[in-house]
Amino acid sequence: MPEETKKKSGKRHVHVKVSDQMAGGVYSNHMVVAHTREEFFLDFMLMLPNMGTLVSRVLVSPGHMKRTLRALAENVKRYEAKYGSIDDTLEPPTTPTAPGPTSIN
Repeated sequence: MPEETKKKSGKRHVHVKVSDQMAGGVYSNHMVVAHTREEFFLDFMLMLPNMGTLVSRVLVSPGHMKRTLRALAENVKRYEAKYGSIDDTLEPPTTPTAPGPTSIN
């Protein structure tokens, strides 16, 4: 970032190392949120027929959770401005069932 831009914005760049394993991310189609007085727990799961797998657990402070909520709300607003409204859908079942056998003739 040019020095002038850095001074005007008051922001600094922070270099973050990302391992090869983390760079690809993980897919989650279900999330559970819980909290204590000191922390919020965000459990991201992949729910498949007849089984679920915890793919990531993130713990954050209450203050950081509020900042995260504001950032998520702003990003959804930007997304919908660009791509249109996101339809609310039903949640996936917490105990998914496998589809029955299908015969192909």
